Amino acid sequence: MTVSSGAAKSRKYPLWLRLVGFVCVLLTAWHIFATFLWVAPANEIRKIVPDNALRNYMMPMFGQSWSVFAPKPVDGDYSFEVRASIVDDAGEERTTAWIDPVKREMDMIHHNLFPPRAALAGDRLSSVYQNSWRKLNDNQQESVELSYFKGDDWTQRMTNRLNSQITKNSSNSKNRTADFLVAEKQASAYATQVAKAVWGDEEITRIQFRAGRQGVIPFSQRNDENAKRPKPVTIESGWRGMTVMDGQSQENFAKVFNSLEGVNAGK
Repeated sequence: MTVSSGAAKSRKYPLWLRLVGFVCVLLTAWHIFATFLWVAPANEIRKIVPDNALRNYMMPMFGQSWSVFAPKPVDGDYSFEVRASIVDDAGEERTTAWIDPVKREMDMIHHNLFPPRAALAGDRLSSVYQNSWRKLNDNQQESVELSYFKGDDWTQRMTNRLNSQITKNSSNSKNRTADFLVAEKQASAYATQVAKAVWGDEEITRIQFRAGRQGVIPFSQRNDENAKRPKPVTIESGWRGMTVMDGQSQENFAKVFNSLEGVNAGK
């Protein structure tokens, strides 16, 4: 029995199908590469992808971490406290008490099998802010503690000061400063929304925030009845002007934020 020469030849796929296959291969290769960059520790290779393209691609659909395979239990509580300087109806200026939005946002997690992503907004912001602050040099950290709120150019003045203190001939210092300025803007914008939600009925002249973390009792002391949690470590900013970012909805934020239990306790 013989096989016809036509059947012996490899099947030739149409051009359009080969193009589709080629595009699928490219997309698969890009996805694998992007996932590798996303889950790998921070490195220079990640900067191959410009701006926030990598984050925008991975989040929220493909976000993941190697901690899925080697989970690390939560070993501390984050806080992000906010206060404001306000002018009351009598024209007197006063400083409000500190409030911690993180504790309020936790209300969205307790007894909720499907908590919203917004429940971790303040918690993650506190973590990002502290990590980026620790990477600044000593002079820059001292500058962050100063107040910047007068005039419309307070943001630029703070930016110029931090940039002028970048370690000479250090690309790492330059990148770390840029990363902190992003975190600073996000923190200021978040604190502004919180302040407007809580004290929006009065004139707010400036805001201040501080990010903190308190560790849990060490595992080695878990059976010690007298063991106490470590003292909280807090990074306090100076006073800041109001920051509003594009796309923010103060009305929607205040509606959700003020619905959380105890949110007005700091008034």
